[in-house]
Amino acid sequence: MEISILNQAGENTGKKIQLNDEIFGIEPNDHAIYLDVKQFLANNRQGTAKAKQRSENAHSTRKLGRQKGGGGARPGDLKSPVRVGGGTIFGPVPRDYSFKLNHKVKQLARRSALSLRAKNDQIIVLDALKFEAPKTKAMIEVMSKLNIAGKKVLVIMAENNLEVIKSIRNIERAAVTTVNELNTYAIMNSNAVVIVENAVAALEETFKA
Repeated sequence: MEISILNQAGENTGKKIQLNDEIFGIEPNDHAIYLDVKQFLANNRQGTAKAKQRSENAHSTRKLGRQKGGGGARPGDLKSPVRVGGGTIFGPVPRDYSFKLNHKVKQLARRSALSLRAKNDQIIVLDALKFEAPKTKAMIEVMSKLNIAGKKVLVIMAENNLEVIKSIRNIERAAVTTVNELNTYAIMNSNAVVIVENAVAALEETFKA
């Protein structure tokens, strides 16, 4: 597909760029997207939830009453799960939620996510994105001129740019990433994807089938 290239002022530069259909024009695979997003979220879980089991509770093991003749259930010690302050039955324990996903599935998911954004006309290509100094106000002005202010915005760059990173990081619902760090969750969690022109070739090289 062909798309016009804009500048930071939101003006059409008169140039157009051909987006590779293998990256931006495939039929989105919903299940691949689901799996990649699921893995991303699972890999980011701490998995440190913990409740003390009966054996870990710091209480006396003294039997609280006679075995028979008390008129009720057989009494255990203070660690018994049925008593206040006792151990937890089947409580959470630290665990690793991460799982493996094949590289080809991850590549398909990212191509599908980019194609979905392209299909919905949610991709903007900028000729360049530069600031003389980090300034949040300058980035907000760029977003306003591109008519994406207030949306969830993802900026994709070929390489890290400290001025751009610092200008975006304080803007709510806006994020910046490089081609090498791009993931399906970031794409799907945005309403507008801004790609700097020199990152397009890097995307096509990284995610080619």
